[in-house]
Amino acid sequence: MSASNPDLVHALRGGIVESFHRGALAIVDADGATVLALGDVQRPVFPRSACKVMQALPLVASGAADALGLTDAELALACASHGGEPGHAATAAGMLAKAGLGTEALECGAHWPYNDSAIKALAAAGAQPSALHNNCSGKHSGFVCLGCLLAREAGRDPAEFVRGYIRPDHPVMREVTAALAAATGADLDHAPVGTDGCSIPTFAFPLRQLAHGFARIGTGAGLSDGHARAARRLRQAVAASPFHVAGSGRLDTRLMQRLGERLFCKVGAEGVYGAALPEAGLGVAIKMDDGNNARAAEVVLAAVVQALVRLDDDEQRFVQGLSDAALVNWNGITVGRLQAASGLRGALRGLRA
Repeated sequence: MSASNPDLVHALRGGIVESFHRGALAIVDADGATVLALGDVQRPVFPRSACKVMQALPLVASGAADALGLTDAELALACASHGGEPGHAATAAGMLAKAGLGTEALECGAHWPYNDSAIKALAAAGAQPSALHNNCSGKHSGFVCLGCLLAREAGRDPAEFVRGYIRPDHPVMREVTAALAAATGADLDHAPVGTDGCSIPTFAFPLRQLAHGFARIGTGAGLSDGHARAARRLRQAVAASPFHVAGSGRLDTRLMQRLGERLFCKVGAEGVYGAALPEAGLGVAIKMDDGNNARAAEVVLAAVVQALVRLDDDEQRFVQGLSDAALVNWNGITVGRLQAASGLRGALRGLRA
């Protein structure tokens, strides 16, 4: 954690700040110029799930998505950290079926759904979760679809070829890693590398480069023709089917249901968020020092959207309620607020001047 990182979000109770959430924010244009840097945007961070749209580029650019007839919902799920609702699990299963494979092809592991209703329904049925309920099952189904195309091009059996696709040296993962490097400009050959929750490699690189990657995703500038077309197709798919990129009540889904193609946003893990603002030609990357996703990182993202995305009056009120949110207790009593810090608001206002 950098000591230089500023307070970005405050939790207030009883008229005073109860908690300070510090972090870093990078806003970068498609040429790589830094538009705003708050905190240490050069420190390497693991983007984790925030970069799924970049990892999905080869699925579309290779022709696999078209060859298999993947729908908007299926392409959105390939970019998703979903809640494991029935519609999510069924969509992942449908992707695998189009590739001629089943759930056994997934190597992401199984966990209970994140969505509370989905957990209760599964438990009430006496069922156990499968890999389809893993929040990354859409991304992994996309990897399997890509692997099946590569297998057929090589004259190999798809089921055998895709086995072990989570390994760094597998042809599928080499394509995925190359796409991430191309989008962000990060030198992944020399970057710190770890293992993500879904078992694929995850690389650490500067927050500023993650923001640059999102600017490229939003504009296509700096990408190959194939990746630029893929980025546009994936953004359109998510805008058409925002439920599949997150799920009921989730911020990514709620924002993109309201704003459509004006915004692409994606939560990561450990306080990371990324977003593309296509109309402004900007990319955004956030890292909260305390690793808080569902609270502080969402407030920062909402403040950025409020300041930099074209909104009508109703949309402004909606986003304002996310960047300055009431804290309500179990009796429905408002006990405080969670709000973007004044320093963050001031810095964002300066970009509009």
